[in-house]
Amino acid sequence: MYDPTKPYKYQIIESIKSTWKTPNVAVSGSLVSKKFSYSEYHHSDGIGSKGIYHWQKRSFKNAVIDAMAMNLNDLAMVRATPYAVVDHMMLPKDDHKAILKIIKDLSSVCRQYKIAITGGETAIHYDAEGMELSISMLGFVKKSVQNKFRRGDVLIGIASSGLHSNGFSKVRGIFGEEFRSDFIKPTSIYLIEVLKLTEKFDIGGMMHITGGAYTKLKDLLGNSLDTKVFRSHKLQPQKIFHELFNRKISDEEMYKTFNCGVGYILSVRKEQANKCLSAIKIFQPTLSVKLYLVAAKLLSNPNFPIKLWNIKYAV
Repeated sequence: MYDPTKPYKYQIIESIKSTWKTPNVAVSGSLVSKKFSYSEYHHSDGIGSKGIYHWQKRSFKNAVIDAMAMNLNDLAMVRATPYAVVDHMMLPKDDHKAILKIIKDLSSVCRQYKIAITGGETAIHYDAEGMELSISMLGFVKKSVQNKFRRGDVLIGIASSGLHSNGFSKVRGIFGEEFRSDFIKPTSIYLIEVLKLTEKFDIGGMMHITGGAYTKLKDLLGNSLDTKVFRSHKLQPQKIFHELFNRKISDEEMYKTFNCGVGYILSVRKEQANKCLSAIKIFQPTLSVKLYLVAAKLLSNPNFPIKLWNIKYAV
């Protein structure tokens, strides 16, 4: 039964307050004062039906990373620095331990990225099958840059950690009651590395490969360019993608639904491509995300259709 007194309230408040010491905002009570004057970018996203698996396995820290990653990676595309979040947690039962654990884990990740938690809400939906954790994230942009691919750019694909947080309706439909550890593996966060790259290299367009997967690249092409991604690259997708493909998902649906091993794509001038890859390793030499140069080129023929699903999935 739902307890409206929220006996964990003061523990949550203390955890949230631990995020208020940031270089970008000052928080006093319910009031937030910004320490900057730049254009802003606001974004909201959540973990979707992946939350069913997180709730079943009580993998709350991974759920927090997923929710933060879905926002941080999209902020990276506009070169935004995050400064505040508001969370909305929906649970299928009034589980005090789960609520406190989620907020503590969220506070920990926010401290890591110097983000203040400035609001939030918890809702108990007894008819829900799993949890949902949605984040509204606020960021600022010091210098606005058009997010577009340019003729002659080379695309660099940054490997994903696996499924990330998209395509789980399809996953659940295929696997039913079966479980794989891949279903609760957290989404990779690319923000810090990407922002450092934008300071050193002439990067044109960037895309976080989420819902819609590779069809999202169309948004960065404009009317006069197209892209062709060849199969002859070194990146081998994780085993879970092979298993999905072997369960009779077509090439087209694979590339429309799943990241297929690449979580983030950016374009850079051809002469800077190899140095760009090397720089990422220098920034974080212990990075578990491996990087590969995708054999791709931007074509000047506007009549060439972007049909990435014409690439046969390598099994």
